[in-house]
Amino acid sequence: MLLQEQLNEAKHAFMANAPEDLQSKIFQHIKELQELGVNFGLMDGDKAPNFSLTNPLGEQVTLYDELAKGPVVLAFYRGGWCPFCNVQLRSYQRILPDIQKYEGQLIAISPQSPDNTLSMKEKAELTFQVLSDPEGKVSGNYKVLFELPRYLQAAFKDALDLDLAEYNQTARWILPIPGTFIIDREGIVRATHVDPDFMSRMEPQAIIEQLQKL
Repeated sequence: MLLQEQLNEAKHAFMANAPEDLQSKIFQHIKELQELGVNFGLMDGDKAPNFSLTNPLGEQVTLYDELAKGPVVLAFYRGGWCPFCNVQLRSYQRILPDIQKYEGQLIAISPQSPDNTLSMKEKAELTFQVLSDPEGKVSGNYKVLFELPRYLQAAFKDALDLDLAEYNQTARWILPIPGTFIIDREGIVRATHVDPDFMSRMEPQAIIEQLQKL
């Protein structure tokens, strides 16, 4: 099954079970982001900014050190609380052997705390690097960061009992627009998928096809 088909199933479940007020506010915010006229995310040919972030074991992972080993598939996701992100990451886990076949590595980044990242990593049985960017600095450098408006903050608290600032152990309600970047050994972005509609993600097959070209 294609990843988008799985995401569509998750969307149907969300629309069947989530309160209408929450749905309305979420779709309102997606529309607002789409109508900003902003090109979110780095573009093909851009130099990928270097970063060092912590994995759940407290180890520092540096992008350029990893690029010395081969190309990197870099995926920004919202958090373990997001069913669409869980579908995506499990789907990417299944193609990890294919990514490694082309000497590639998979790195996923979210603003959630290391403890929540560890819980998600163990629950989903993810074997690739999953890093924490609690202040959103790396997400900002990759042009995918946004701050949730107050009406959406209130909807998250009321309908989901979710305080993102507390969950992420930060002072701000921030999230990345889900984005996947294929970065070659020289640190150049070769393919991207960034969409304000968080129910859309890069297909696993598209990742493999891009790695084949490098």
